Amino acid sequence: MAEVAARAGVAKQTVSNVVSGKKVRPETLARVNTAIAELGYKPNLVARSLRTGSTSTVGLFVPSVANPFYSEVVEEVENVLVGHGYNLLLATTRDDPGYTRIHLENLAARSVDALLVAGDKGVAQQLPMLTEAAFPVALFAWEGDPPTTLPVVSIDYEHAGYLAGRHLRDLGHHNVAVIADLPSHAPRVRGLRRAFADDGLSIDESKVFACTRDDAAGGFAAGRAALEADPELTAIFATHDILAVGAVEAVVRSGQRVPGDVSVVGFDDIAQVGQIQPALTTITFPKREMAQQAVELLLRAVDSGRPPTNVISLLRPALTVRDSSAPPRAAG
Repeated sequence: MAEVAARAGVAKQTVSNVVSGKKVRPETLARVNTAIAELGYKPNLVARSLRTGSTSTVGLFVPSVANPFYSEVVEEVENVLVGHGYNLLLATTRDDPGYTRIHLENLAARSVDALLVAGDKGVAQQLPMLTEAAFPVALFAWEGDPPTTLPVVSIDYEHAGYLAGRHLRDLGHHNVAVIADLPSHAPRVRGLRRAFADDGLSIDESKVFACTRDDAAGGFAAGRAALEADPELTAIFATHDILAVGAVEAVVRSGQRVPGDVSVVGFDDIAQVGQIQPALTTITFPKREMAQQAVELLLRAVDSGRPPTNVISLLRPALTVRDSSAPPRAAG
């Protein structure tokens, strides 16, 4: 740091201010950054952490990185954090309350400046511990009843389900099955039902198939069960895209076509589903906006030294129509 200061013609404290992101005059900032680049200076993050009490690290809990939705979320959060000069510490909760608690206890020594928690599976039971954490905490992609004790940045999941249902109704479908990760995705199913209710129709409980596995194999098994239960089925709504991929396979293996015989609509718009055949109609989430809002809310709390504002921000999803949905065969 002394060498950088000498090269830039400033005091060591000025270099420290630049490295820590404090405001300095633009011309001074330019000279210091030039000197840093020329000398290849790298701040000692451990020493800075001991001196300032800040680690420049934000923790992120996700249920799993095997789920493509959460792997995309991790990338979005990391992109936003890096843009603010922060590092990411990632942990998976595995939908397990006990595992979540272990992670929280490990963070109790304040090894992070803040914590972002994605998804509510396996986390809701630990809300008291999250509320009492020594660092700011925010929740996002939260689908259950939002807590009043912590800020939440999420998606209007019920409206997302409504968009899927409205799309199927506009195409003319009325004989629709649902394959769902229940009870976690109940708001998505509720939204779909509301869209059908707008037209005086209902989706019977016998048409809702809970998946025993939260993956393509689970979607395949539930999709096959739905097709066997009602051979006249014209559409399947899956509460996330991986289940929808399994449902498409179930339709094809039954000797039918997607969407010629059975339409399939998914949920999440993960990267892969735009490339499969047929490309999947799905609900698209503003993942980047959700990550950005949640991270910036946390970093404002870190900078101010005060807990984050207990807001509930619900972002609006959108329908992305591709090749896997069409009018029912009876209408063709």
